[in-house]
Amino acid sequence: MPITLNENLPAFRVLTDEGVMVMNSRRAAIQDIRPLRIGFVNLMPKKIQTEIQFARLIGSTPLQIDFQLIRMTDHESRNTANDHMASFYRTFCEVEATGEKFDGLIITGAPVEHLPFVSVSYWDELRRVFDWTQSHVHSTIGICWGGMAMAWHFHGIKKHLLERKAFGCYKHQNHAPSSPYLRGFSDEVVIPVSRWTEVCQMEIDARPELNTLLSSASVGPCVVEASSYRALYVFNHLEYDSTTLKEEYDRYITHGKGIQVPCNYYPDDNPLQCPLNRWRGHAHLFYGNWINDIYQNTFYDMSLIGKMGISSQVPA
Repeated sequence: MPITLNENLPAFRVLTDEGVMVMNSRRAAIQDIRPLRIGFVNLMPKKIQTEIQFARLIGSTPLQIDFQLIRMTDHESRNTANDHMASFYRTFCEVEATGEKFDGLIITGAPVEHLPFVSVSYWDELRRVFDWTQSHVHSTIGICWGGMAMAWHFHGIKKHLLERKAFGCYKHQNHAPSSPYLRGFSDEVVIPVSRWTEVCQMEIDARPELNTLLSSASVGPCVVEASSYRALYVFNHLEYDSTTLKEEYDRYITHGKGIQVPCNYYPDDNPLQCPLNRWRGHAHLFYGNWINDIYQNTFYDMSLIGKMGISSQVPA
């Protein structure tokens, strides 16, 4: 079944052309089933590109999805038109005020890795989002910096600055083949990585409530489950398009900034060649598995979602 999107959203046209099942709200309203409500807290500068990447994966499942776009209340987007933000996004304050609940929530990364968490302009509101998930969301995924921020907020796991950017496609090992989120996964998975920070496996292993599902010998943990918080922390980028790393690399080169060629991405590591996408299948598997797990375990009566609240374990 399809994902429900506003028919004027750019993602609606792009995904329809790709053959993804997309439905407008009028058609969804006449179907006698409850769609899964998935919220999307978009912290990325290129909001439209990020919307499309995640809607593509969420919309490829056999269930109807009501995809709701959310932004930070006092943080303006410099890279996305104001009319787009006004037409398609609600602020978190608006969502919070309604008391509505969600079957799933995705919190993206953000280009603020070099800043301490407390120095991020919307940090206090984002902490409210994290705590709100425990009473209003059945299952939450934090992506890259978003996942690191959740890991710090709930578990006190620090992020550490790297001397050199982790940039490219890295092999990851499957540590939990029986996990419902890794159903159908190979023993070894190639996943795009683009970050200046990391979380340390030893610090994660020291927290009994955390379970590492995927990790890399080169770039550390990738998918960490916090089952008691109904959360997944995904530090790398299964959602990336085939050309996302290329576009980032080209921007560095155009602006004269030093950056290494993304490893294991171009054939023979030659940036003149067309990059290869070797993660697409696992990306669809992972998000399809997540949606399926939500469908199997969420409540039909949404008022029952998140009855067990958990507060943060680290100071503001």
